[in-house]
Amino acid sequence: MSIQLAIAGAAGRMGRALVAAACSDDGLEIVGGSERPGNPALGADLGVLAGGDALGIACVDSPVEAAQAAQVWIDFTAPAASLSALSALRDTGVKAIVLGTTGFEPAQEALITQAAHHFCIVRSGNFSLGINLLMGLVKQAAERLGPDWDIEIFEAHHRRKVDAPSGTALMLGQAAADGRGVSHTEIAAYDRHGVTAARKSGEIGYAVARGGGIIGDHEVMFASEDEVIRFSHSALNRAIFAKGALAAARWAAGHGPGLYTMSDVLGL
Repeated sequence: MSIQLAIAGAAGRMGRALVAAACSDDGLEIVGGSERPGNPALGADLGVLAGGDALGIACVDSPVEAAQAAQVWIDFTAPAASLSALSALRDTGVKAIVLGTTGFEPAQEALITQAAHHFCIVRSGNFSLGINLLMGLVKQAAERLGPDWDIEIFEAHHRRKVDAPSGTALMLGQAAADGRGVSHTEIAAYDRHGVTAARKSGEIGYAVARGGGIIGDHEVMFASEDEVIRFSHSALNRAIFAKGALAAARWAAGHGPGLYTMSDVLGL
């Protein structure tokens, strides 16, 4: 029996990739999709938007309408839109949420935690298998390399990305902090300029680039006085994120309420 999915932001790059990937999976079925009010894609067929055959399902501006027949809601939109959907979907049959939205403020994070009492929420700043494996390697390196090794994280994305550092970069930084047994909040350095930019001992530094159509490049550098180790990952197309999100949807459909990550899905 197929798992019924509804896609938020169905006309966006990630939304289209999700619809296309789900349509090629016999175990999944697209039953709805939404976009923000006023979007030119409203009323268009979801299959056509994704570059495939018509599905007979129109893009709508209401998450509740889009999710009427859905078991799992997949959301890679914006913080305000995602939180609004989480609230609205409580009155639907949706049991699980795959949440790839990043850039939440602390108060918004608390609302996600509350929603996890009602939904099975699989949340990640990046659903790529490669990135999730990279996180494990970064944590191990941070555990084994001494404090005299400096940690720096570099990331680059397309010019339209609005949050910085990326959710993935922050995940990698958190993995490094966890490896060292320290608070990421206390050692993260986001801003260096002027004559006070000297590196502080033990901090994790972030550097951000935005330009063109870069899907996502991430690098974690461990540097000592004598040598440098670099772990890197480049996304070549959005299909890697869609495939990971759909794997999360299949996993979430069989689990009860709670807040989970891709580590749970992959059994890492």
